[in-house]
Amino acid sequence: MVARGKSDKRVEPSFEASHDEDQDEFRLEADDRIVGHRKASKRAPKSDAKVDTARRQKRGAAKSGSRRGSGSAGGGLFAPLRRLIYWCVVLGIWSAIGIGGLVLYYGAQMPAASSWSIPDRPPNMKITAIDGSVIANRGATGGEALALEEMSPYLPQAVISIEDRRFYSHFGIDPLGLARAFVNNLTGQPIQGGSTITQQLAKNLFLSPDRTFERKIQEVLLSFWLEHKFTKDQILAMYLNRVFFGSGAYGVEAASRRYFNKSARDVNLGEAATLAGLLKAPSRLSPARDPKAAEERAQVVLGTMREEGYITDSDFNKAMAQPPSNAKSYWSGPQHYAADMVVDEVKSLIGEPKVDVTVETTIDLKLEEAADKSLNDILKKEGGKLNASQAALVSVDATGAIRAVVGGRDYVQSQFNRAFKAKRQPGSAFKPFVYASALEAGYGPDTIVNDAPVKIGNWTPENYEKEYKGPVPLSYALTHSLNTVAAQLVMAVGPEKVVSMAHRLGVDSDIQPNASIALGTSEVSLVELTSSYAAFMNGGYKATPHIVKRITDPDGKVLYEADYSNPPRVLSEPIAATMNGMMSGVIREGTGRAARLDGWQAAGKSGTTQNSRDALFVGFTSILTTGVWFGNDDGSYMKRVTGGTLPAKAWKEYMTVAMKGYTPTPLFGFGNGAQLPPATDQPQSPSTSIGDIISGILPGASQEQPEYSGSDSFPPAPPAPAGSDIVRSRPLPPVQPQAEAALPPARNFDRSASPQPPGAIPCAYGDNAICNNGNGGTVYDNRQQRQYRGNTDAEQAGGYRDYRQYKGPYDSQAPLPPGSVGGGPVPPGDVGADGGHVYQPQQARRTTLLDVIMGQ
Repeated sequence: MVARGKSDKRVEPSFEASHDEDQDEFRLEADDRIVGHRKASKRAPKSDAKVDTARRQKRGAAKSGSRRGSGSAGGGLFAPLRRLIYWCVVLGIWSAIGIGGLVLYYGAQMPAASSWSIPDRPPNMKITAIDGSVIANRGATGGEALALEEMSPYLPQAVISIEDRRFYSHFGIDPLGLARAFVNNLTGQPIQGGSTITQQLAKNLFLSPDRTFERKIQEVLLSFWLEHKFTKDQILAMYLNRVFFGSGAYGVEAASRRYFNKSARDVNLGEAATLAGLLKAPSRLSPARDPKAAEERAQVVLGTMREEGYITDSDFNKAMAQPPSNAKSYWSGPQHYAADMVVDEVKSLIGEPKVDVTVETTIDLKLEEAADKSLNDILKKEGGKLNASQAALVSVDATGAIRAVVGGRDYVQSQFNRAFKAKRQPGSAFKPFVYASALEAGYGPDTIVNDAPVKIGNWTPENYEKEYKGPVPLSYALTHSLNTVAAQLVMAVGPEKVVSMAHRLGVDSDIQPNASIALGTSEVSLVELTSSYAAFMNGGYKATPHIVKRITDPDGKVLYEADYSNPPRVLSEPIAATMNGMMSGVIREGTGRAARLDGWQAAGKSGTTQNSRDALFVGFTSILTTGVWFGNDDGSYMKRVTGGTLPAKAWKEYMTVAMKGYTPTPLFGFGNGAQLPPATDQPQSPSTSIGDIISGILPGASQEQPEYSGSDSFPPAPPAPAGSDIVRSRPLPPVQPQAEAALPPARNFDRSASPQPPGAIPCAYGDNAICNNGNGGTVYDNRQQRQYRGNTDAEQAGGYRDYRQYKGPYDSQAPLPPGSVGGGPVPPGDVGADGGHVYQPQQARRTTLLDVIMGQ
């Protein structure tokens, strides 16, 4: 056989010798590889030994350096940084994928963006006084919405500096702040400073306050939509008008009114910083709750404003020197009683408001303050020792417009309106309705009635002092509030007629037609009782109590306007004048002497319930009618408090302030007005003879009643019931007819405005009244329901007149009373005072035989 080559011997790989430090390295050279039966390549020449040596030294150096480094093969000094960047990128990619998935998931659950819209802001009711000043705001927000340009410039600056410094530069979210909030929420830490103003607005408008991933993602999406839909200024304005500032105030206007009692238009730098500081924790940092914490937070806001360049160092130092805000813990002030009344009346007039409305009222804030002061002055001085803890006051003008109302001692302690909602027994303050009914029935102020013990069924009325005066005229009985006389009048006239009279004049409460109404046992509210007295003041016209003058929307459209230019007549002029003369005696020398006003004629009536549970005084001048009540909420007894004591004193203090600035004018019926002519002389009784004595005919034992003559006199009185001691001593004279032209044009009474129904008989007591004659006699049903006229045009007929311009029908003809009226002589024309001399009751004297012989 032919040989295969040099040798068939197996060739083993050879290992090149190396230094000791390289003995553990294993490496195959190219010549050492076996490739089948191919011919092995030639080894490198010995001349390449230096190159191989250098290569081995380089590998050794690299290996040694690797041991000295971080242990990463080929990493070098930047290996940790590169590794960190790498993993951050990986984590970021996966985070973006996860967040994107969550956004898509929760975004898919939201309605389509095309259906998104800004929800309506809860309507606010702005309530103003007659001078345009704001009384209060009512509604869910507590204040009206203001444009950004209307606010104090410090407000938006303070809010941006502390809440969102990059508001005008970001696109709805602040990435750094959002990331911080995301991490805090993930770790369970509270979120602080993560949301922008746009995000906060989105949350307030659309979302719940729950801190969840879902709400946060929806908040971001809504923020993008807001930034796309509205300008930055619009977003900021919406935020400032809706954000919560604590204490029930939503929006800067409500908060400013709540804490500083001023509009957001007028807040200064320090106040703006206080409001901006509340946004972090509205309840905890409220100046009404913790003034110190609110002040410290305001200083932080001032510092951020200086850092952002909104204020200078001088402004900063000046604001820091301001004293802390002293906000009250609750709404306070007597005007809030009026505001609560307005809310109830507005809802009855136009329903629940759907937009912001401005309600112009009839309230005079100066009178409101004077009323509150008068009540609290008396309570502080005498309330404690006399066990009187509460009081109320209402004051109306001749049209029934409420000029002042105070429902209690302190609105903070109790918001219950005792003048409007509470019903109490009026006591003797109800007697003017009894006497007015008696005048309509034919009695006069000089009619003699016997003040003596009387029993009506099982009821025996007694006078307050448990004394009896004997025969007295009606004017004296009313002046001194004799209960027995009033009870006899009720039974003589009829309880139904008295109830009808009270309803005609304005009492809306139910009244029981029984004899005890003479003493005011049926409960009424102070508002309706006071407004009923105004019918005496204005000459016999009904004065419907009202507090709302006009209601307008934000565009100035009139939603409602009051119109009381054509009130119904509820009393004839002679009766109104006669009642004014009789009630003026109550203040002049009767139970209301404590209510005398210097320089003013005044009339009124006091009232006290059993055991002094309630005490009232209702009185009037030619300008205002005012009612005052004192008592206790639990109905406990006061210590001998009567209507002529505490209520009369408070009435005088209030009316003294209320009448400042007016020229004293006489009451209706005094002077040249509807004055009753002097009474005719009573025919002399014939002298008594011996035959008269023998026959038992003595003066006063059997006298014939004089007959009334003349078609213009009062209608004849009905027969007195059995046991009645009423004696008419003289007839009422004919009433001088009053010309229709005497009514001034300013009142604008439309005599044809209320047509009478077919078959109705005109009523002698009013152009708007209807008297229907039936089997039961004349029946008056003039109880007018409140009629409101709501026009939609801005220009309306029958403009509302201020009570300061009001003049009664005869005031322009009447001379001014002397300066001593109210405490001095009776002015000319007084009715029922018997020529200016005060009647003094005399004890009845039996005629003796000596008197007959002497011709007496």
